[in-house]
Amino acid sequence: MPTLGHPNRLERIPMESATNTNPSSGGVTNEGLVRVMGVRALSLGIVNMIVGAGIFVLPGRIAELLGPAAIIAYFICSVAVALVFLCFAEAGSRVTRSGGTYAYIEDAFGPYPGFLSSVLLWFGWGILSNAAVAIAFAELIAIAWPPMGEVVPRSILLISLFSLLAWVNIRGVKWGVRITTFNTYGKLIPLFLLAIFGAFFVEWDNLVIETMPSLASLGAGTLMLVFAFGGGELALNAGGEVKNPSRTVPLSLFYGISLVFVLYLAIQGVAQGVMGPDLLDNMEAPLVATAERAWGGWARTFMLIGAGISIFGVTSGHVLNHPRAVFASARDGLLPRVLASVHPTYHTPHVAVVFSAGLACAFALTGAFKMLAIVSSGSLLLLYLGCSLAVLKLRRMNPNPEGPVFTVPGGPTVPIASSLVVLWLLSNMTQAEFMGLGTLLVVSSIGYLVMRRLK
Repeated sequence: MPTLGHPNRLERIPMESATNTNPSSGGVTNEGLVRVMGVRALSLGIVNMIVGAGIFVLPGRIAELLGPAAIIAYFICSVAVALVFLCFAEAGSRVTRSGGTYAYIEDAFGPYPGFLSSVLLWFGWGILSNAAVAIAFAELIAIAWPPMGEVVPRSILLISLFSLLAWVNIRGVKWGVRITTFNTYGKLIPLFLLAIFGAFFVEWDNLVIETMPSLASLGAGTLMLVFAFGGGELALNAGGEVKNPSRTVPLSLFYGISLVFVLYLAIQGVAQGVMGPDLLDNMEAPLVATAERAWGGWARTFMLIGAGISIFGVTSGHVLNHPRAVFASARDGLLPRVLASVHPTYHTPHVAVVFSAGLACAFALTGAFKMLAIVSSGSLLLLYLGCSLAVLKLRRMNPNPEGPVFTVPGGPTVPIASSLVVLWLLSNMTQAEFMGLGTLLVVSSIGYLVMRRLK
């Protein structure tokens, strides 16, 4: 295994060295993990990581910016997301060990970029976003039961939540996948019901685009939607537990992103069609208001329950996927080796699971939702940029890889276009986001230098 400062790190080919020689097979890999995730499980994992609390407030936010023209931003966003995730599909088929984005960047560019990406992945986007989602879960429960807004009950809830999910994922990746699958179906049912049956209550005049929005407004709306589609790549952190990655990863990304796009577009159309201008008066819970107007008062409780399942599902997905990034970083010497331990019975990275869940719980207890969300969003964009560039480098390093590999057509066109899109999105970040992200990168760089000195 490579260590910090390895002089020949860029020459470590082939990329399969961290896994068994036949990634399509089941059984225990050289990492000590078990390949049990197929197309269905990984596709549902991608959907689960994307469809969270955001969809329950997104229709009001995007309508405020663009009105009925929101559909245009959805199609622009679909192109941007497709470019990024095509790069993830190719990188994920070339690098089949655990770690997701970190593994792709580390194999392509070496230990220092790999270390930074690992921190951005497991901490900047992983731990912090997981903590922010858990805070949203507690706040949602407080709507139905106000005492949960107090410090002590909320703390008990958060500690219990992370303890339960850690225990489930230590018991085995199959258990983690099962609870993620259950949550995914649970959150999709109310959303699909609203999208299908809510269409009968749509007033089509509310969807007529009377004036075209400005380019700046379209850009702001697209940026909001890209963040709403973010997170699906986290399901690839469990690359060491995916069967036949060269086939499973591209298919799962295609199915998962396509399902989310159709669902989001339908939900937006129903919300605006049913509510019209009144949608702007229900910014905090637009889907709850839409369901209540269409079906009556009982629908409010129904959608609140759906939102709770949705947020819980994202949290469970985080606890399933983020420990794999911690495990991969520790396996490669970027974190203490104990975090790369594998349970002798369950074949899961149990120490990494406890570490990730415990740290996310600690940040969730602070209640600092806004700052956690700011840093995690910037981390996600940098990871997107790193993955897009990694595809170009991985092609040059290993132009004729052994075994089946998914290759994006068009030569360098898609990775370059994806990089440009991400840079454009980064240029729209606020000063506060740049400051928070810069601080994380500086602290990470200092940590890298200290660990290298110690080694």
